[in-house]
Amino acid sequence: MVISRSERSHLTEWWFTVDRTVLGLSLLLLVIGIVMLLSASPPVAIRRDLPHFYFVQRQLIFAVFGAVIMIAVSLLSPSNIRRLSLAVFVISIFSMIAVLLIGPEINGAQRWLRIADVSVQPSEVMKPAFIIMTAWAFAEGIKRKDMPAHSFAFGFFVIAALLLILQPDFGQTLLITATWVGMFFLAGLAWSWVMLFLVAGVIGLYLAYQFLPHVTARIDHFLDPSGENYQIARALEAFRQAGWFGRGPGEGSLAEQYLPDAHNDFIFAAIADEFGVLACLLLLLIYGGIVFLSLMRVRNMQDPFVRFAVSGLMMLFALQAGINMSVNLGLIPAKGMTLPLISYGGTSLIGISLLLGMTTALTRR
Repeated sequence: MVISRSERSHLTEWWFTVDRTVLGLSLLLLVIGIVMLLSASPPVAIRRDLPHFYFVQRQLIFAVFGAVIMIAVSLLSPSNIRRLSLAVFVISIFSMIAVLLIGPEINGAQRWLRIADVSVQPSEVMKPAFIIMTAWAFAEGIKRKDMPAHSFAFGFFVIAALLLILQPDFGQTLLITATWVGMFFLAGLAWSWVMLFLVAGVIGLYLAYQFLPHVTARIDHFLDPSGENYQIARALEAFRQAGWFGRGPGEGSLAEQYLPDAHNDFIFAAIADEFGVLACLLLLLIYGGIVFLSLMRVRNMQDPFVRFAVSGLMMLFALQAGINMSVNLGLIPAKGMTLPLISYGGTSLIGISLLLGMTTALTRR
């Protein structure tokens, strides 16, 4: 099908204004995720007495759904992105409250709602909506000096962070806190406030280490090389033995057979095991390309809402990818955070698809 510029339709306007490179790279990540699950997930499924391609089949459904969401959201105008985000944020917040009331406790945390045969993690969908709401508050504060923009932005953050802490989910709390502070700085926050937030973050981490056994164990295992740090040790071994080109598609065994989360949090190590360090670098280049191209599209835009929103969405996207890769490389303690669009996890995939759909919608020219 050939689309002509002479045609006058919403689809034609979208096609010639959307960043097709970013959209294409995003869809490519979805495909890479499915391909990796084809080799990394069967050993995990067998260990759990599930059908060999259980995780692949479920992820494929979510990938199709995520692609539809990504494209559909990219068709929206900035005003409709704000309306959508408000609805998603409100629904997600009430869902996170429901998680604390009726959600099952898994490994000492309440983060999921069980709907039919699907586990839903509302916080994953809340994150991009939270960024848009914060960007809207900051932008309105610039346009209207009488609006308490910082108070609104702070209120959004307190609500989201408090519900995440109560689950508890400190990885996601750290992620939205870092993004929120970055957006606050872009909106003109003084350096003194940035330093205050950093001090508050250090104090919060210290209190979590002192009073929460789960956090204490993860940090102790990370700081003590001789301690029990099984998954990170196996992941690092996969990187060391893979070389530049890996063992070949379907030939990897170290990561898949010995990592309980090779299909999820440690899929980056599984990629190295099969396709080598070069493939990991190419994957890093794809993530970097999405972030760089999106930020370049908004650098000269006059609308402060678009600049704040895209900057915040890309900070969130880049930080989540960076945290996952850093955990796989043993650079930081384990966070239980997925690699965007690659790791198994339906709600995470939908949340990132929503984020990228919002980004491509806001960067249309």
